[in-house]
Amino acid sequence: MSAHCQLTGSRPGFGNTVSHSHRRTSRRFDPNVQRKRYWLPSEGRHVRLTLGAKAIKTIDSIGIEAAVARIRARGVKV
Repeated sequence: MSAHCQLTGSRPGFGNTVSHSHRRTSRRFDPNVQRKRYWLPSEGRHVRLTLGAKAIKTIDSIGIEAAVARIRARGVKV
Protein backbone atom coordinates (compact mmCIF):
# COMPACT_ATOMS: atom_id res chain seq x y z
CA MET A 1 0.00 0.00 0.00
CA SER A 2 1.43 3.35 -0.95
CA ALA A 3 1.57 5.84 1.89
CA HIS A 4 -0.67 8.62 0.57
CA CYS A 5 -4.02 10.03 1.61
CA GLN A 6 -6.94 9.95 -0.83
CA LEU A 7 -8.60 13.08 0.62
CA THR A 8 -5.73 15.46 1.36
CA GLY A 9 -3.20 14.00 -1.07
CA SER A 10 -0.40 14.03 1.51
CA ARG A 11 2.55 11.83 0.54
CA PRO A 12 5.80 10.85 2.24
CA GLY A 13 8.41 13.53 2.80
CA PHE A 14 12.07 12.78 2.43
CA GLY A 15 15.02 13.95 4.47
CA ASN A 16 18.05 12.84 6.38
CA THR A 17 18.69 11.19 9.70
CA VAL A 18 21.60 13.03 11.31
CA SER A 19 23.66 11.02 13.78
CA HIS A 20 25.69 12.33 16.69
CA SER A 21 28.76 12.51 14.43
CA HIS A 22 26.63 14.39 11.82
CA ARG A 23 26.71 11.58 9.25
CA ARG A 24 23.59 11.84 7.12
CA THR A 25 21.52 8.89 5.88
CA SER A 26 18.31 9.09 3.87
CA ARG A 27 14.95 8.52 5.50
CA ARG A 28 11.21 8.86 4.81
CA PHE A 29 8.66 10.77 6.84
CA ASP A 30 5.48 8.75 6.20
CA PRO A 31 2.05 10.28 6.89
CA ASN A 32 -0.16 8.56 9.47
CA VAL A 33 -2.24 6.59 6.93
CA GLN A 34 -5.14 4.36 7.98
CA ARG A 35 -7.63 2.20 6.05
CA LYS A 36 -11.17 3.21 7.06
CA ARG A 37 -14.56 1.89 5.95
CA TYR A 38 -17.49 4.32 5.78
CA TRP A 39 -21.16 3.83 4.93
CA LEU A 40 -22.16 5.94 1.93
CA PRO A 41 -25.94 6.38 2.27
CA SER A 42 -26.50 8.00 -1.16
CA GLU A 43 -25.13 4.89 -2.92
CA GLY A 44 -26.28 2.34 -0.34
CA ARG A 45 -22.84 0.78 0.07
CA HIS A 46 -19.64 0.91 2.07
CA VAL A 47 -16.50 2.59 0.75
CA ARG A 48 -13.00 1.78 1.96
CA LEU A 49 -10.66 4.77 1.95
CA THR A 50 -6.96 5.23 2.65
CA LEU A 51 -6.84 8.33 4.84
CA GLY A 52 -4.41 10.25 6.97
CA ALA A 53 -5.32 11.09 10.56
CA LYS A 54 -6.03 14.71 9.57
CA ALA A 55 -8.43 13.54 6.83
CA ILE A 56 -10.34 11.34 9.31
CA LYS A 57 -10.94 14.43 11.46
CA THR A 58 -12.00 16.36 8.34
CA ILE A 59 -14.58 13.68 7.48
CA ASP A 60 -15.91 13.87 11.05
CA SER A 61 -16.56 17.59 10.56
CA ILE A 62 -17.76 17.85 6.92
CA GLY A 63 -19.36 14.42 6.52
CA ILE A 64 -18.64 11.47 4.26
CA GLU A 65 -20.77 12.71 1.33
CA ALA A 66 -18.81 15.97 1.02
CA ALA A 67 -15.52 14.14 1.49
CA VAL A 68 -16.30 11.65 -1.30
CA ALA A 69 -17.27 14.57 -3.54
CA ARG A 70 -13.86 16.18 -2.87
CA ILE A 71 -12.06 12.91 -3.57
CA ARG A 72 -13.90 12.46 -6.86
CA ALA A 73 -13.17 16.10 -7.81
CA ARG A 74 -9.45 15.27 -7.51
CA GLY A 75 -10.00 12.47 -10.03
CA VAL A 76 -9.63 9.53 -7.64
CA LYS A 77 -12.02 6.60 -8.15
CA VAL A 78 -14.08 5.67 -5.08
